[in-house]
Amino acid sequence: MLAHTTWLAYAIIILATAGVIIRPFRLPEAIWAVAGAVLLVALGLLPTADALAGIRKGIDVYLFLIGMMLIAELARREGLFDYLAAYAVEHARGSPQLLFLLVYAVGTLVTVLLSNDATAIVLTPAVYAATRAAGASPLPYLYVCAFIANAASFVLPISNPANLVVFGARMPHLTEWLRQFTLPSIAAIALTFVALWLTQRRALRAETLRTDVEKPHLSREGRLAAVGIIAIAAVLLTASALDVQLGLPTFVCGVVTAAAILLLGRQSPWPVVKGVSWGVLPLVGGLFVMVEGLSRAGAIGQLSAWLHQGVTSSPAGTAWAAGLITAVADNIANNLPVGLVAGSVAASDHLPHEVIRAILIGVDLGPNISVTGSLATILWLTALRREKVEVSAWQFLKLGLIVTPPALLAALAATMV
Repeated sequence: MLAHTTWLAYAIIILATAGVIIRPFRLPEAIWAVAGAVLLVALGLLPTADALAGIRKGIDVYLFLIGMMLIAELARREGLFDYLAAYAVEHARGSPQLLFLLVYAVGTLVTVLLSNDATAIVLTPAVYAATRAAGASPLPYLYVCAFIANAASFVLPISNPANLVVFGARMPHLTEWLRQFTLPSIAAIALTFVALWLTQRRALRAETLRTDVEKPHLSREGRLAAVGIIAIAAVLLTASALDVQLGLPTFVCGVVTAAAILLLGRQSPWPVVKGVSWGVLPLVGGLFVMVEGLSRAGAIGQLSAWLHQGVTSSPAGTAWAAGLITAVADNIANNLPVGLVAGSVAASDHLPHEVIRAILIGVDLGPNISVTGSLATILWLTALRREKVEVSAWQFLKLGLIVTPPALLAALAATMV
């Protein structure tokens, strides 16, 4: 690209990304991402073939999200979340602190076994239902869903689709993954909990939970939705062990479960289809296309050269810098495109393992600073909006700046051991 066209491409990508984050005129995030992608192609800054190639790179992510969103919508409609909510409130025994701990523990488990996006899609509605049933203020518990979704997202390769993007064909075996990331994961999960507890303890002390919550009957269709979620967890673990992409298995599980529930209940599929947040898919597609624009503008090659120079002089210093810069970049441009760029950079150079580990932690944990830092938090926001709960970018940022830095620094330090 010529210099002026390169800067024009950068300007479009920056403005489109700002639109995703700020949401001018309260328009959906997807509109700004798609607008940026269309402009790159319309102005001849990105060939149509390259844009289509970028969209195709997201196929596994699209399939994964469709499967998860289908099962979550069915579980919501069939009362599974209300049932689980009553169960959680019963076991909290009137203690807001215990309910907070239960939500954190379940959020960690869901993230580890089903991915951070599943925590945003599946757990958030259940937590909202639990707090509503208990007569509690939902925000302290909903914040748990947002923050643990990223804090626990590098326990296993399947815990975050971004892990597959960053490592690609160089994905470590499961035992090697655990050796590299168990200590950083423990640090991230523990310090995120401590920070959330300290920031929310005053609100929790002011709570009085109801204990007389009636547990609703779980229908046959609701039980089948629960089986579908368990099946997805088993399939994802198996796919991870076999180094199989996660999108198609998740999609198949979601569609099969949906078909079984709808057939058993003799229900029309249209209410379920309309209930799914389809706008997430064009958002992801637009982000993939903008990454192709960055690649064509030479950004990936330049980043690769900088990393190579840094590794030559100081591998450890480069690892710290790469992790911190990646974390900041997540909150400027969202961790999905940053992860794609990081994966491309990692593939173009023989980088030390500690540098790649630091990049991955930056991609996974760094987005906890801002509400649009990761796809998981955008999905979390979408789930909140369905329940008429509003969390502003500034409100989340104030909390993220307290919660995230200690966990990020500790995780990066642990990965250098």
